[in-house]
Amino acid sequence: MEAGLQDGWIVGLRLLPTTGGNIVTFSAVNHLAIAIAAIMAWLASAAWYMSLSGLYTAALGKTPQQMAEDRKKPGAFLPYVYALVANVIIAWMLAGLLAHLGVGQVTLRNGIISAVFLWFGFVLTTMTVNYSFSGRDRRLLLIDLGNWLIVLLVIGAVIGVIGG
Repeated sequence: MEAGLQDGWIVGLRLLPTTGGNIVTFSAVNHLAIAIAAIMAWLASAAWYMSLSGLYTAALGKTPQQMAEDRKKPGAFLPYVYALVANVIIAWMLAGLLAHLGVGQVTLRNGIISAVFLWFGFVLTTMTVNYSFSGRDRRLLLIDLGNWLIVLLVIGAVIGVIGG
């Protein structure tokens, strides 16, 4: 029996019904790996956008001076916080997904494959639809798609290497 899991209950929530007294188990995720993966992905994302800042600024239709003024506004730091929180949630979900593959399946290979599948199946598709309807510059779509591919690959690799 895993700590905190008894008769199908974990942290006070019923996960799945049990039958015949069998205990439903849930593969644990490595919380340190999740934190490391989220931070590494956040840093990789920062590097991605910094390397493309001129193109990104132009695709937004802004000047570097306008971007500098935007950074001085109250709450300008909040998107960075939101990005880190989002990366923690993504890492947690990807770790849970990999854990569901079974014992010994949290590997670098499976982390990367799962990351690519998730990106292609969910991120690429939804972002393409949203950007198409909003009429945003296609360069923004490509830059943002690249960012989320990098984020998922970094998270998948880190979880795969140290999350098992």
